[in-house]
Parts: sequence; C-alpha cells; structure tokens
Amino acid sequence: MSFSNAIRPHLPYLRRYARILTGSQTSGDAYVRACLEAVLANPQGFDRDDNPKIALYQLFHATWDSTGGGDYTSGVDQRLSQITPAHRQVMLLTSVEGFSVPDMARIMRISREEAEQALVNAQRELERGLATSVLIIEDEPIIALDLTTVVERLGHRVCDTARTRKEAVQKANQHHPGLVLADIQLADNSSGIDAVRDILSGHDVPVIFITAYPERLLTGERPEPTYLITKPFMPETVAATISQALFFAAEPAEAS
Repeated sequence: MSFSNAIRPHLPYLRRYARILTGSQTSGDAYVRACLEAVLANPQGFDRDDNPKIALYQLFHATWDSTGGGDYTSGVDQRLSQITPAHRQVMLLTSVEGFSVPDMARIMRISREEAEQALVNAQRELERGLATSVLIIEDEPIIALDLTTVVERLGHRVCDTARTRKEAVQKANQHHPGLVLADIQLADNSSGIDAVRDILSGHDVPVIFITAYPERLLTGERPEPTYLITKPFMPETVAATISQALFFAAEPAEAS
C-alpha cells in the first residue's frame, strides 16, 4: 500500500487530536502539516513496517517535540505552567484517540511504567480549578443522563438539558453555561450545529460536539469543530475532552 493510502484514513483523527492538544484549529492543523512535510522531506523517518496510525502519531509527536510544543494564547499560559505536557498527551492518546497504553508509550517514546504513571496524574492535574456549569443539548434521555453522570463526577454542574435548537438557545441565554455538550441531530430534526451557532453569537463558551458520524464533520473543509466525541462514547473520552476544552477556555465559568 502506498504511503498516502496508508495514512489517509487516520488524518482526520490526527487533526482532531492536534486541535485538542493545542486548543486551536489553526495551530493544530499547522502541526499536522508540519508532520506531513517532515515525512516528505525524510521518507525514512516514517516506519512503513509499523502500524500506519501508530507511526503517524509517533512522527507527529517528534514534530511537536522538535518545536517545543504548542502555540498558546495568554489566556492559558498560567494553567499550562501548572500542567505537565506529557500528562495531557498520554491522556488524550488513550482516552480520546483510543490507543492502548503500550501503543501510547511507543508513540511518546517512553516506558510503559512512565506511561501508566502519567495517566494516573493526568486527570487530577487537568481537573484542578476547572469546575463550571454545563448545558447538555441531547434529545435521547438515556444519553443525556449518561453525560450528566460523567459531568457531575468531574465536579461540574449540569445547569440544564435541551432537546431542540430553540430550547438550547433559550436555556443558554437563561443560564450562561461555562461549557456546552451538543448532539448534532435533535428531537424535532433541528440541527445541533445551528443551535451552537446561535448560542455562540451571544456567548463565548467552549463547545464539544457529540455525533455518531464524525466523518461528516471531519472533512478537511473549514470550519470544523475543535472538540468532537464519537458515539457510542466511553466516559473516559468525555471526561478527557471536557478537561481539555475547559483547560483552553480563556475564562472558564465557576459552578454556582
């Protein structure tokens, strides 16, 4: 299989990972481009005998490490100084990208013992001082309940839930949440994307989209969401993504 065909299925997810890691679509996409340019400049740097996805993420991290990692805005500088970068990376690689601990350790070029210890510390560090109120836009009651459980276990408060675009906008205006979790397809066939667009016109709030069809949003065309969770989801994935979204929010709202 050619190099381009081997890595093509994994590029949308590498872009997602890079965006969560940097907190920016622009910065994340720039790191992915730099990774691909490094491959073209030095084809031997890509281990074609390895699993293509592992080799691609390993090369991405080599590119990330060579530049010092991250082009952050001043709004997150203080929090970044308190978080070990490797801890964020190992948590995202396992919880969001679905790598096993051994594969994650290979990508990071650390020992399995170091990887396991980093995972223990990661969630504790990321949750520190990030409690906020959360609006859940989801038309399936069981899924909304599952999300509520995850949110509350992280120490946040669900201010309300909404099943339609109209409800979502009304409740966002009522509660001014610090985070929005949004499904794509809502109860009355309205769009969660449109609901979020309406909310963002009046509120500066981080948004995490949840969908069973991520390929519809990860097309390579702008705009794409920075934070995206695939259904069915694992609670660990939701927790990791929430922590990252709040970590990079300029002014996370406190729970009341």
